[in-house]
Amino acid sequence: MQQTIARPDNCSEEEWALRIKLAHCYHLIDFFGWTETIFNHISARLPAQGDQYLVNPFGLNYTEITPANLLKVDVDGHKLDDSPYDANPAGFALHGAIHAARADIHCVIHTHTNEVSAIAQKKIGFTHNDFYGAQLFGRVGYHAFEGITLFQEEKQRMLTSLGDKHILVLRNHGIAVGEMDIERTLFLLWTVQRAAEIQVTAGALGGEDNLLEEAISQRCADLTQMLIKDSGFANKFFNAMVRKMESEKGPSW
Repeated sequence: MQQTIARPDNCSEEEWALRIKLAHCYHLIDFFGWTETIFNHISARLPAQGDQYLVNPFGLNYTEITPANLLKVDVDGHKLDDSPYDANPAGFALHGAIHAARADIHCVIHTHTNEVSAIAQKKIGFTHNDFYGAQLFGRVGYHAFEGITLFQEEKQRMLTSLGDKHILVLRNHGIAVGEMDIERTLFLLWTVQRAAEIQVTAGALGGEDNLLEEAISQRCADLTQMLIKDSGFANKFFNAMVRKMESEKGPSW
């Protein structure tokens, strides 16, 4: 897809940069094979407006999302700019609740890949006995399935389930992850996805697992969070993945 997309006059440079990054994130989720056709959501809080965020227009494939057609909405899902598109109401309860309550989370990604959904269905949830699973030790909240997330009254229960964590397993459903920016959120999702893939593969392989001590898993999780927070590691990962995607598929827009 090659097209020229100019920044609208009423869009600040800061907002436009965020729109470009979020559109890239949507394309990366498609590139990695983590989409659920037109469903699921990635949202990013607008830097100057804590109660406003950008989200995908409902009905578009992730590859059709551009910086210009992303929707600007408030935490209740009301559109704040003219657009021929609407947002998916199933995203408002989850994304709106997190953005309204967690000032430390500026991006939220929701997926339900096969591997993540399989983990979400199991009572044990994520184990922490492999390289990626260990990085999630103590970082995962679990929320009981209440059906499609459409209703206002579920918001507080989801927030209680999330607590001060950045990973929320939606039981019998999927995953939501959130971090301080788009780059860190994508990297966290990648780590969660890899943990799910390895756990599912190891379970199918059979045999006895080599279990890690909790102290080792805790140290791994602590070191990972410190690395991602302070090093620019997630930015390097994000930019490298955009380059890889565009080298294989061409420019995104």
